[in-house]
Amino acid sequence: MSTTAAEPTGTGPSVGESTQAPPAAPPTRPPLGRRALTGLSFTNIGAVYVWIVIIVVFSFWAPDTFPTWQTFQQILNSNAVTGLVALSVVPPLAARVFDLSLAYTMSLTGVITAKVIVSTDIGAGGAIALAMGTALVIGVINGIVVVTLRVDSFIATLATGSLIQAFITMFTNGTSITGVKLLREPFAGIGQKSVGGFTIPVLYLLVVAIALWFVLEHTATGRRLYATGFNSDAARLQGVPTDRLRFLTLVASSAIAGCAGVVFASQIGSGSPEAGTPYLLSSYAAAFVGATQLRAGRFNSWGTVIAVLLLGTGTVGLGLATSAQWAPSLFTGLVLIVALVVTGGRLASARA
Repeated sequence: MSTTAAEPTGTGPSVGESTQAPPAAPPTRPPLGRRALTGLSFTNIGAVYVWIVIIVVFSFWAPDTFPTWQTFQQILNSNAVTGLVALSVVPPLAARVFDLSLAYTMSLTGVITAKVIVSTDIGAGGAIALAMGTALVIGVINGIVVVTLRVDSFIATLATGSLIQAFITMFTNGTSITGVKLLREPFAGIGQKSVGGFTIPVLYLLVVAIALWFVLEHTATGRRLYATGFNSDAARLQGVPTDRLRFLTLVASSAIAGCAGVVFASQIGSGSPEAGTPYLLSSYAAAFVGATQLRAGRFNSWGTVIAVLLLGTGTVGLGLATSAQWAPSLFTGLVLIVALVVTGGRLASARA
C-alpha cells in the first residue's frame, strides 16, 4: 500500500519567503492644529493668560500711568537682575538640589567688586574677575559639602550662606561701600548703559536664558539633569553621573548669582552687604511658577522668565495703582503659594 505526501496547505511561508514581520509604520505626528491647541492651552502657558489678565486689570485700575511704553520698559529694566537670580536657581532645581546661598553670594560679589575698585588701582576688570573667582569657589564648596560629604542641600547651602553673611559683615562692618569710582565708566556702564530705553542687564538676562534653554532642552547634559532630578537612583543605574551633575549645577548657580551681584552693584553704584537678601524669595517664586509653564513639571528658563515678568508686572502695577507698601509682598506671597500647589502636583505626576 503506497502512501502519498501531504499537500501543502498554503498557510505557511513558501521557500525563499521572509519569515520576518512587516516593519511597523513610523509614528505619525498629531495634526498641526491639535499641536497648536496643546501649546496654547491653559495647562501649558497658564501664566501667560494670568499675565494678560493682570495687564488688563491694571490698565483699568491705573489708566493714566500703567498702559504706557515707559511702564513696559520699567518692568523689564527693574526685573532684569531678578531674572538673573531666578535663572541661577533653575540648574540646581532641575537636578533636585537647593541652593539657598545664592542671595549671599550675590551680596558678596557686589561688595568685593566695589571694595576693590574703591580701595585699589586694579580696575573694574580685575575687581570683577576676583569677585567671580570668589563666586566659583563658593560653588565648589557647596558642591563638596552637598555631593562629597552627603549633607542635605537645603541645610548645607543655608549654612554656607550664613558663613558668607558673617564674612560680608566682617568685610564691610555692615555698611555699604561707596565711592566716586563706582559711578564712572567702565564699571557704571555694566548695569546702567541703555539701548533704546532698555538697560543692558535686560540683554544679560536674554543671553543667560538662551544658554540655559539650549543646555537643558537640546543637549544630553540637560536630559541627564532632568533624569537626575526625577529619579536619581534610576539615572545612576543607567550610567548618568548624577553626583558630577549636581556638583556642576551648584557651581553654575553661584556663577550666575555672582554675575547678578556685580550687575546690581553697577546699577546702584555701591556695594550693599544685604543686596541679595530681597531676591531669595522672588527667585524661587519665579522658578516654581516657571516649572508650571511650557515644560510642565520641569524647571526651565523661559518659563522662569515668564514668571519673572508676571511678578514684575504685578509689583509695578501695584506701585502705580496704590501706595500701600505691603501690597507687592502680599502679591508675591500669594503667587508663590499657588505656584507651589500647582507645581507640587505636576512634579508628582511627572515622577509617577
